[in-house]
Amino acid sequence: MSAPPQTRGEPITDRRQLAAYLESGNKPADQWRIGTEHEKFAYRVSDHRPLPYEGPDGIRELLTRLQRFGWDPVEEKGNLIALTQGMANITLEPGGQVELSGAPLESLHQTCAEVHRHLDQVKEIGGELGIAMMGLGFQPKWRRDEIPWMPKGRYKIMGDYMPKRGQLGLDMMMRTCTVQVNLDFASEADMVKKFRVSLALQPIATALFANSPFTEGKPNGFQSFRSHIWTDTDPDRTGDLPFVFEDGFGFERYVDYLLDVPMYFVYRDGTYIDASGQSFRDFMQGRLPALPGEVPLITDWADHMTTSFPEVRLKKYLEMRGADGGPWRRLCALPALWVGLLYDSQALDAAWDLVKGWTTEERAHLRAEVPRHALRTPFRGRTVREVALEVLEIARGGLARRARNDNWGDDEAHFLNTLLDIAESGQTPADELLAKFNGPWGGSVDPVFKEYAY
Repeated sequence: MSAPPQTRGEPITDRRQLAAYLESGNKPADQWRIGTEHEKFAYRVSDHRPLPYEGPDGIRELLTRLQRFGWDPVEEKGNLIALTQGMANITLEPGGQVELSGAPLESLHQTCAEVHRHLDQVKEIGGELGIAMMGLGFQPKWRRDEIPWMPKGRYKIMGDYMPKRGQLGLDMMMRTCTVQVNLDFASEADMVKKFRVSLALQPIATALFANSPFTEGKPNGFQSFRSHIWTDTDPDRTGDLPFVFEDGFGFERYVDYLLDVPMYFVYRDGTYIDASGQSFRDFMQGRLPALPGEVPLITDWADHMTTSFPEVRLKKYLEMRGADGGPWRRLCALPALWVGLLYDSQALDAAWDLVKGWTTEERAHLRAEVPRHALRTPFRGRTVREVALEVLEIARGGLARRARNDNWGDDEAHFLNTLLDIAESGQTPADELLAKFNGPWGGSVDPVFKEYAY
């Protein structure tokens, strides 16, 4: 999640302004970029406990020391809560998960270099502080009440509201990690096609990246418990958005969806004002109970867009949100999958041909079953594993045709190799973890904190 916004921008009185804001993301293909975000659990090496905010080995000290690498501090009410460097940010999730929101980059080679650089930096500081980090989809050991909250105003409001709408919203906030990629579109029509393809195929990514089989030290019966959590977080702001596949879908229809998502907050003068459950439509009429008589600014709209959590999210770009966090190779593989599918017209056409006949019910079936069964999920007379192999072949062709070569002459397709290994073997990352738990780890999750540390 991003650093606190600045309160400025034009007042909003007409929903057409909101659609125009989304439409302003249109870019010609030569300006398309790749923005990768990944979260990771930070913990003490000595006892594997999540880090508090304060203290000699806490999150504040971690952020303070990371500034030696040229990061600038971002504070909220005197608390250091984020770092920024150019177009990149380091931010905190509610339970102290550390997120890199990467800069918009031109190639996957640059993306993977950025990931390496960041992990090298946190590893250096971690060595000094006796802390480590790892990527899993769900916290494998600690209960929610054993995880310290980070001092960010929006998280207090969200934490109070979440239990009113679902059973697992606080787990989403405190105990999950993901890897995402943000990708551009050329026009409304291009956005619609990419949105439909990526939404339909999001469960395939969930299956390939499934990496959260433990809860509080024991197998939880899921391959991606993180993905399951989103099904019981808040029905107003999650899901697979069937309306995206309806005739006439475009920027205005997505605006209407967002206007029906209840608000969380309004940010004014350095403070998050609780507006949970209130209506952005009322806000546009000057009737918001939290700010009577005021109308929203465009920055309020930008904030509000960050409070919906569908499997694919539209801003001025599209966010792919279906994957569990994982080790560094998969942090490079996630953007490779979606760039290969969406940034080459031939691949996009092939992916659309694959999914365009899927029904609303079939897509819902995938969304419901993949968190538990991943690649073994039955689908249309075959399994998700077989669909994944077809999808990866399309993506590999797309990356080859992009022909973005590194200094050694290699294109971007090799970043998919780790996913091809998973799909060809039929063994997900969760399967690998469970095999170790039931074998050499002797029924303990503790070894994960050493073997899977970055």
